[in-house]
Amino acid sequence: MIYPSIDDLLKKVDNKYALVVLAAKRSRELLLDSQEDMEEKNKKTVTIALEEVLDEKITVN
Repeated sequence: MIYPSIDDLLKKVDNKYALVVLAAKRSRELLLDSQEDMEEKNKKTVTIALEEVLDEKITVN
């Protein structure tokens, strides 16, 4: 099963296209800033970005 689930994510961001753009932008930021969260290097940046959306650490403006 994919975590976080798309259903849970769409409760935080109403539009699936906005969710994709938000996750892609944050993923790119994480790639460029490789010093951030060194212990999470085993996770893919997209997964980290989606978890941040679910935890409401990042939102659509």
